Amino acid sequence: MDRTRLTNISLGSQQNREEEADKNINENLLISVSADLLYEGMVVQDDIYDASGDRKLINSGSTLDELQIERIKRLNSGSNTIYVTGRTQNAMMSKRPNNVVIEVRHEIENSTGYTKNKDEAFECLQEIAGKKNVTMESLAEISNNLTDHLEATPQDVVLLLINALAPANEYLQRHCLNVGILNGLVGRWMGMPDRDIDNLVLIGLLHDTGMIKIPQKIPDAPRKLTVTEYEVIKTHVNHTYDLLSELPEDIRIAACSHHERLNGTGYNYKLKNDDIILNARITAVSDTYDAVVSQRAFKEPQSPFNALALLKELSNTELDRKIVNAFIENIPKDLVGKPVMMSDGTIGIVREYDPDDIGYPMVELGGRTVKTNEKLFCKSIFSDD
Repeated sequence: MDRTRLTNISLGSQQNREEEADKNINENLLISVSADLLYEGMVVQDDIYDASGDRKLINSGSTLDELQIERIKRLNSGSNTIYVTGRTQNAMMSKRPNNVVIEVRHEIENSTGYTKNKDEAFECLQEIAGKKNVTMESLAEISNNLTDHLEATPQDVVLLLINALAPANEYLQRHCLNVGILNGLVGRWMGMPDRDIDNLVLIGLLHDTGMIKIPQKIPDAPRKLTVTEYEVIKTHVNHTYDLLSELPEDIRIAACSHHERLNGTGYNYKLKNDDIILNARITAVSDTYDAVVSQRAFKEPQSPFNALALLKELSNTELDRKIVNAFIENIPKDLVGKPVMMSDGTIGIVREYDPDDIGYPMVELGGRTVKTNEKLFCKSIFSDD
């Protein structure tokens, strides 16, 4: 063995020892997490402390049950933040049962009216597709109910419902509802009158109505679509326009124009710039955002930061920059403090973000805050914060 190789091995061994030492230090540092991440059957790796980091709430080695979790929250003086070691955090996140995540998501969806709105919207889409008499008044009622729920629910909870992992087999109804919600938020961010916001919500709810006419096997294909299949998918905007024949023309046009792009590369009419009406440009951004963060048969969900980075990239050519900026100015601030699944399988907490580099926020991992990058990035929002 030559000396150069021996030296490299020695340096490598030293680097490995230093990395291992850093890991041990980080695993023992106290970091803040949500108490909602505790679950029945969880074995506490190290002592858990209250929101101040000074008062011990439960000893290491304890196996949590429902009463102990309630006691921890009660003793925490009304705060939902607890302090645990990096080792405990990794254990509680990586070993958390999936059914607990699903139960918490269902609880939030039911309590905020999301489930009711989702079911009503999908029933409405089916009635429209079945050529039943759906009046503008009944559609406006659904839209207004959703707007009321938006106003009554904190924005971070609303965004959690959109960003959280959800069943792929409910994509259409969830996507239409989510785009309606996002449209409503954009209207609020841009200071639009209530009547305009109601119309935006309705357009979002109805924008993909024509997908009901597309054979389900095509959007559900667990692979990239063929050229022929993609051409079939593109016809959904024509179906949308036809199915909404009883609605005002401006709503029909906005709903069926959400795939038009400012540079003329969209479909079906290759419209450009201001030839695409404002409500369609807003819906295009909402549609793109939700498509990126959603799980589909052919793709895994991506994080809101990935979605915002894509919007920012497309704002130079395809999407309205003013609308994209509204997303970037308003969504990330509600992600700070939220747990995220990282690309390496660990769980981090979002601490800071740079609007100019929105795809790579600062994330706390094992007690140390790091700048994410192409190799270590946020994969998805952990769904039960």
